[in-house]
Amino acid sequence: MKLPLALAITGASGAVYGVRLLEVLLESGYDVHLTISPSGQIVIAQELNRTVDLEDFSLESLLPGVSGPGTLRYHSYRDFLAPIASGSYLTGGMVICPCSGSTLSAVVHASGSNLIQRAADVHLKERRRLILVPRETPLSSRQLENMRLACDAGAVVLPASPGWYHGVSSLQDLVDFIVARILDQLSIPHTLMKRWGDH
Repeated sequence: MKLPLALAITGASGAVYGVRLLEVLLESGYDVHLTISPSGQIVIAQELNRTVDLEDFSLESLLPGVSGPGTLRYHSYRDFLAPIASGSYLTGGMVICPCSGSTLSAVVHASGSNLIQRAADVHLKERRRLILVPRETPLSSRQLENMRLACDAGAVVLPASPGWYHGVSSLQDLVDFIVARILDQLSIPHTLMKRWGDH
């Protein structure tokens, strides 16, 4: 049985990683609970030229033409009644991709001022997989400390730092490298990249 997964897209650069991850999860038959922060909405528009309405969301606006055996449940970032806001709702994990510095800080300090932060806090307290994908560079000492605190709390900190050893021939290969590493952390089989040692 495939447990549903939670995915949040926040305001760090690198929206393409979160959108590609959503596409792969849906095509792989996973049910996904998606939420997007207002800053994430802005970055999606700037980087992908796609306009999403956070209050009247449609998958077509984010992933035109994509359909799969998986289903999408979208939740407003302000909706604390969403299933993923409660520890009694079982998931197979949560990914914040990309994860902004402010979201990272809120997660490690359990501020819970929106659904993204609350759901992340739930995953930590329930000892479920929480994967944070920061993309900023360079990093301040405070950001590095927040990453350490997140790791100590049980989260996986997976920076969007693609490798180059898997036969890179396009930007899509670099995006898929990061998505593949996220899928590995969720124990989801895939063929998105050539692994080290594969011939």
